[in-house]
Amino acid sequence: MEVLGLIPARGGSKGVIRKNIKLLAGEPLIAYTIREGLKSKYINRLIVSTDDKDIADIARKYGAEVPFMRPPELALDHVTDLPVFQHCLRWLGDHQQYCPDIVVHLRPTAPLRRVDHIDQCIQLLINSPNADSVRSVCVAPKNPLKMWKIENNTLIPFIPESISGIKEAYNLPRQELPPAYVQNGSVDVIRIKTILEKKSMTGDVIIPFIMEESESVNIDSEIDFLVAEQLIKKYRG
Repeated sequence: MEVLGLIPARGGSKGVIRKNIKLLAGEPLIAYTIREGLKSKYINRLIVSTDDKDIADIARKYGAEVPFMRPPELALDHVTDLPVFQHCLRWLGDHQQYCPDIVVHLRPTAPLRRVDHIDQCIQLLINSPNADSVRSVCVAPKNPLKMWKIENNTLIPFIPESISGIKEAYNLPRQELPPAYVQNGSVDVIRIKTILEKKSMTGDVIIPFIMEESESVNIDSEIDFLVAEQLIKKYRG
């Protein structure tokens, strides 16, 4: 079983400028993901896909491979993950005859994700032959049954009773509602055929891996950096 770890890290960032290499508790943000990825007992190669020379240099410094530079057209704001992963897999196949069975999507914006999270997700997919992928989630801080949309200046339940089957769910204590989970952007483990044949980053059968909310910080703003730094100091010393 050949397992590729892939860290997509483009140079552009709207929320926080140069986010992926901004210092967090004294180290570049991307370093946390590289370090944990390299510890994995399953990942055979750990690659960073970037269009940015500074990110590439820092990634190599911390031990990741950067065998190619991502084309600029795949580093624009509107570009989704799928074409980035397709490009990487095709480049590796064409230039290095390297064809992994599984790819592990490690976003550099999840510095509190640990190697045990990574390896448990990989093991889950290995043990689930009918699954297309594994995706990490945490309990949603707000239940969607208590969310609304506004139509004609009137609040309308975002999830109507006809779908939820729960009368006035928005008036019930959250403890009485079915739990809801949100993807936390920490670990996705995907079969290669899901990406190349089904042209999907998840496929149809997605196995959940549940993480704690305190482990699920996904950095997208300056406030997220402050929160992550405090959690790193608390849990890692």
